[in-house]
Amino acid sequence: MALHAGAGHPLASAGRTLVSRAPSDRYVHALTERYASPEMLRIFSPARRYGAWRRLWLALAETQQELGLAVSDEAIGQMHDHLDDIDLDRAAAYERRFRHDVMAHVHLFGDVAPAARAIIHLGATSSYVTDNADLILHREALALIRERLIRCIAVLARFAATHRALPTLAYTHFQPAQPTTVGKRASLWIQDLVLDLEELEFRRATLRFHGVRGATGTQASFLELFDGDAERVERLDEGVARRMGFEASFAVSAQTYPRKVDAALLATLGGIAMSASKFGHDMRLLQHTGEVQEPFAEDQVGSSVMPYKQNPMRAERICSLARHLITLGPGQAFTAATQWLERTLDDSAIRRMEIPDAYLTADAILVLLENVAAGLTVNPTVIRRNLEAQLPFMATEAVLMRATARGGDRQALHERLRRHSLAAAARMREDGTNDLLERIAGDPAFALGRAELDQLLDPGRFIGLAREQVDRFLHEHVDPVIGELDEGVLGELERVAEPGV
Repeated sequence: MALHAGAGHPLASAGRTLVSRAPSDRYVHALTERYASPEMLRIFSPARRYGAWRRLWLALAETQQELGLAVSDEAIGQMHDHLDDIDLDRAAAYERRFRHDVMAHVHLFGDVAPAARAIIHLGATSSYVTDNADLILHREALALIRERLIRCIAVLARFAATHRALPTLAYTHFQPAQPTTVGKRASLWIQDLVLDLEELEFRRATLRFHGVRGATGTQASFLELFDGDAERVERLDEGVARRMGFEASFAVSAQTYPRKVDAALLATLGGIAMSASKFGHDMRLLQHTGEVQEPFAEDQVGSSVMPYKQNPMRAERICSLARHLITLGPGQAFTAATQWLERTLDDSAIRRMEIPDAYLTADAILVLLENVAAGLTVNPTVIRRNLEAQLPFMATEAVLMRATARGGDRQALHERLRRHSLAAAARMREDGTNDLLERIAGDPAFALGRAELDQLLDPGRFIGLAREQVDRFLHEHVDPVIGELDEGVLGELERVAEPGV
């Protein structure tokens, strides 16, 4: 059954994915065996792709019949009845004979729909099925990626809302900086994903059908079929696109659709990988500080030699997969940049590998990101301890303002604070003790007692508008996105799915 396809959808009756396991002496792709979801694997399965080819041939024949060509009802009926009757072993035998994958499937379809044998692929070139099928798979895969993105946003939004006001030490250059809140930090992860969603929505909205264009895009073969009737040729193109669920086709094309489309779509997926990698790297740093931890299963082993280890292996895997996805983009950019005139075939092998790889990897990343985000453990005690160790440094601005207001020389006080801070930092490196407040209290230039200084150490004084920013961001920019998930899906988000190992 086609994913995200209602009864009226062109691919609604797509056949089952063929499940097989390669012999142990054959290479097995990690994406198919470990990381990608069954839903995404189904989209790029042979049954799905070749089923799309047959639906394209059926749409072409139906529209040709509608426009007056001699295509019998029996031919249409047989094609319709055998859309998923695909013998892949027989197809492979045909391909070994013809050295041409499309012609192999033309003959295979003719075997099960003999009344249509003479009109299957009539007027078309190979790119009619290969390119239009690729666009259909792009569309279906983007729909799944979109759903996964929204799910990740929803899980992180709950996390951000829960911890919107929990002060935590912020870092610039991974050096202690002004505090933020745990929720505010999470809002930055969410915003990256929202930007990715906006980019993805644009790509989906502007995705066009290749259409019925012929060997060099001139539609000459179809003009011949319709005795020079250009209007019927245009109606053929529009009718097939409509049957396949596309509102628009490219205005002009060569034999193939513009390869810039693939480059742009993989760049969009690469953007998702960038966001996920940022999240993964942040989680690895936070797990090192002990403040936030990714899920750790009861029987999970962190190290074969160090039993105490709880490595952030899921976040590490996100970063690893993201690196792979990001590197796929340039391949399609080079492919688009080196197409010759109306087409060459040097795009074929790389597209066969990289386009499915990109979607499978993006799918795996988002499944894993949702899993990690839904199972995050926040350790408030550790967060507070780490923050308190640095709070005296954070309070120096307030100290400077208060002492200056009492008549002190701002520049002279700044220099004294700088020296005290450096001395306190050196002491911390020696024995872990932060004695900055004692140094300030003992300096008569500030005229501030320890009790008054302690009052300046409330973490809430240093988080600015972090809490309010989280509330506004979630309300204005995230809630409308999450609102597209139905209650059933939102309920599922309470469960932590287990991704591949």
